[in-house]
Amino acid sequence: MIDRTKWFFHPVLIFVFSVTALAASLFLYIYWYVEASAGIADIVRRFNLDRSQIITAQTWLVILTLSLLVGVILAGIFIIFVYNRKLIQLYRMQYNFINNFTHELKTPLTSMNLYIETFLRHDLSREDQVRYLHFMLRDVRRLEDDVSRILNLARIESGSYEDTLVTADLVETVKHFYEQNGHLFRNGEIRISNPSGRSFPFPIRPSLFDMLLMNVTTNALKYNDGDVPKLDITFVPENKRLRIRFEDNGIGLERKQLKKIFRKFYQAGSPDNMTARGSGIGLYLVRHIARIHRGRIVAESEGPGQGSVFTLTLPLKSTE
Repeated sequence: MIDRTKWFFHPVLIFVFSVTALAASLFLYIYWYVEASAGIADIVRRFNLDRSQIITAQTWLVILTLSLLVGVILAGIFIIFVYNRKLIQLYRMQYNFINNFTHELKTPLTSMNLYIETFLRHDLSREDQVRYLHFMLRDVRRLEDDVSRILNLARIESGSYEDTLVTADLVETVKHFYEQNGHLFRNGEIRISNPSGRSFPFPIRPSLFDMLLMNVTTNALKYNDGDVPKLDITFVPENKRLRIRFEDNGIGLERKQLKKIFRKFYQAGSPDNMTARGSGIGLYLVRHIARIHRGRIVAESEGPGQGSVFTLTLPLKSTE
């Protein structure tokens, strides 16, 4: 049986009741104060008393001060309410993240357990052994990636990452990254273009910048229903800024998700996140790494099925 009394303790309803009660108290107090002041003034006139002996001149000053104090209290209540709602939302997102991430960890473990049992129970040919070992290596890499995301999240949030600034040409850095990690993106087509032909020296933290590229690329190729996932990376200088555009032909994003996807634990999916996709960490890390490099990243999309564009904007020193 559903407890119908729980609605009475809903935070929104309690907030409305609290504000209403405080506002009503202020109104009644002001009403009483004005009536009392009017009564005192009438007594002064009736008995010709000295007005200086009765403090009535400060009536409106008291009312104004009281109103300001109540306004501050109301603002405080509102801030606490908003903060509380954000905490509840973060808790729900964290809960969904734990559920989904636990599944992400359990799936490769279950798969490897099955392969190991197959090795123990059956006499396999060398060809089958190699095939199963490749499957197991794939699952190990998947587990390693998931654990690395959690560790990287902890390091970045605590500021304990160990990496020194190195000035490097961004175009060459990006090209080198994809040359070194091309085997991870064999199912996709990645194109890098620099129409201006310029070099863009910039101080970066190599391991963090590689992490940014890895997460953006993985998202572009993973969330893609096309026959050939594509990612076009373009360097666009603009005044004292450099825009690096990552444009894919993936599943796209709804307008309301464009800012939410950079939130911690946010996972794109159905409104209740029961069909959420992703770990909810990758793009959160991307945003923080961009900030560490004094930049920012934004997402654009024409809608579901229309692909997405992630633009990393970094400040450049004037060459003049």
